[in-house]
Amino acid sequence: MGHYVTLATCNLNQWALDFEGNRDRIIASIIEAKKQGAKLRVGPELEICGYGCLDHFDENDLYEHSWEVYAEIISNPVTHGILLDIGIPIIHKSIKYNCRIISYNGKILLIRPKLFLANNGNYREMRYFTPWNRPKYYEEHYLPRNITKATGQSKVTFGDCVIETFDTKLGCETCEELFTPDSPHIAMSLDGVEIFTNSSGSHHELRKLDTRLHLITNATKKCGGVYLYANQRGCDGDRLYYDGCACIVVNGQLLAQASQFSLNDVEVISATIDLDDVRSYRNQKSAGMQAVDQEKPYKAIFADVELSPSENVYDPNVSPTRPQKIKYHSPEEEIAYGPACWLWDYLRRSKCGGYFLPLSGGIDSCATAVIVHSMCRLVVKSNNEQVLADVRSLTRDPSFTPKTPQELAKKIFCTSFMGTENSSSETRSRAKELAEKIGSYHVDLNMDNLVTAVVSLFEVATGKKPMFKIFGGSQTENLALQNIQARLRMVLSYLFAQLLPWTRRLSVPGLLVLGSANVDECLRGYLTKYDCSSADVNPIGGISKTDLKRFIAWAEKKFDLPILHDFITATPTAELEPITKDYVQSDEVDMGMTYDELSRFGTLRKVDKCGPLAMFIKLYHEWSQPPYNLTAEQVAEKIKRFWFFYAVNRHKMTTMTPAYHAEQYSPDDNRFDLRPFLINPRFPYASKKIDEVVEQINKRREEVRRSNVSVD
Repeated sequence: MGHYVTLATCNLNQWALDFEGNRDRIIASIIEAKKQGAKLRVGPELEICGYGCLDHFDENDLYEHSWEVYAEIISNPVTHGILLDIGIPIIHKSIKYNCRIISYNGKILLIRPKLFLANNGNYREMRYFTPWNRPKYYEEHYLPRNITKATGQSKVTFGDCVIETFDTKLGCETCEELFTPDSPHIAMSLDGVEIFTNSSGSHHELRKLDTRLHLITNATKKCGGVYLYANQRGCDGDRLYYDGCACIVVNGQLLAQASQFSLNDVEVISATIDLDDVRSYRNQKSAGMQAVDQEKPYKAIFADVELSPSENVYDPNVSPTRPQKIKYHSPEEEIAYGPACWLWDYLRRSKCGGYFLPLSGGIDSCATAVIVHSMCRLVVKSNNEQVLADVRSLTRDPSFTPKTPQELAKKIFCTSFMGTENSSSETRSRAKELAEKIGSYHVDLNMDNLVTAVVSLFEVATGKKPMFKIFGGSQTENLALQNIQARLRMVLSYLFAQLLPWTRRLSVPGLLVLGSANVDECLRGYLTKYDCSSADVNPIGGISKTDLKRFIAWAEKKFDLPILHDFITATPTAELEPITKDYVQSDEVDMGMTYDELSRFGTLRKVDKCGPLAMFIKLYHEWSQPPYNLTAEQVAEKIKRFWFFYAVNRHKMTTMTPAYHAEQYSPDDNRFDLRPFLINPRFPYASKKIDEVVEQINKRREEVRRSNVSVD
């Protein structure tokens, strides 16, 4: 006889400190879960206050407001009749914890604190919370008066416990705990827990989703059981985009998967499972002896509910959900949809009038423009009432319903080509044609008189006139003349962003300025401080040049934009130096390294945690082989050059525009890469050690050569 149970999990687009909005989305997800026949609803991590509150977690007000909002949820009759797993921060005995609250019919059953906290990369949970590093330990927690009034309870169990119903047992696992070697679901499964919930605040990173889903599927493939994964979705106020992808997995097989990228604030998925499938699966495993050997069982809190009522077996409308294949997006699709959704959230919540982008005719600003075009496509394609309401709010037009992405772009997206005498006709025409194709309001201007005025002012003040290098000037003069063009474009960008809506007689606020410096240029420092890389937000600041090229090639066909082919084949150039018949400025020549090399340097520096010497040793073994065939001296020179320019430009990262996080090797100083910005760029000790290793390599190669000669 089967034991059919319907369970639900969700993606919620929560916003840090948006207590009332977060409350409404939680209630909406509970109502939808009940509509789908679910007996259990699981929500994202810290969904009451929003995951990304950062140092606001230090404020006691946040915890008080969270309890107040939770009281409104639990006392609302529409939230009754279903087991609820809700994320909330709680102060217990004067210590702050990241918690889950399990409740049923307006009564709290358990407060379960997070055992293992995320504390690397983008996460600083131990800055705010304390881990409950006492497995299976529990205490009593005295509830605030407003909760006592709402529930009639004065105290509840607080700790690492599980819930037991008439027909099964369920336990909580929170985000990071899934990624730890000794995950709680292992011990819980050996103690008879059949349903695991995981409430997460997991961000998007290119090519990361498979890691998450492999851990989830392998958890139940090894232990057996039902795994419900819930996640935050959207931009909750910072650089990260939480990419949803809530899912339900049983015995290693995916039954339901929510979308990874979407403009919907609330998305609920459910699946019907036969608990007998879990039991028969476990009977085929050799876990019985391990279960018997458990020294201490979990405290089980009883919930007066039957998740799989017997009438389900005889209901012709109830049938187990069939397994399905896991859906993954290609990296090109991830770039198209992740930053686009992030930009939409940022725009609608900032209440600004749209975006302004300096469109240079190069591939970086092109990619940024195409991401905005992708955003407009998603908005127009959406049938969500909230999305349409946001469109009308942004445009201040209560009757506006865009029919095409171009129609929407004309209202909320402005671009400008800011040319000088150093600009080519090719980049100008590419920028103009792309703007026409995607529908942005485009301004084509020349700023030579502005550059001339500034340089003339300097000449009058100092009596010296700087010259470009190709006309006999020094490197210092050459760099200064390039930088003034770049910085003036930033000044013009903010001027146009503020005033273009006014010139167009649009009753909207100013525009947000978009940056378009990619992650490799940031890593190398190949940008001018306070130039167009200084903006309000940057959707490509965490994406490599290589991935951007692949994205543009994909978008050329997917979005039917043939003009993009010209951007891919063009030589990357800043166009800040004069063009002559013998000279055209090239980014890779200026940098002294290719974009592919930069990506490799960045990965070794940040992800593999290599210093100069370790990086040299790894890359020597890699680049001394075909197709590179570099000598030890050549590899050493590349390594030293990279670390020099990384260090000498490190200060620029302290002022970088908040960028969409997409790569693990991002040099973003504000959140992700906490390193000094004043370093000896020569790395003298490491350089000396590299030279010693080069000498040893050459000595060994010579010994091998002589040995081979003598054998011959």
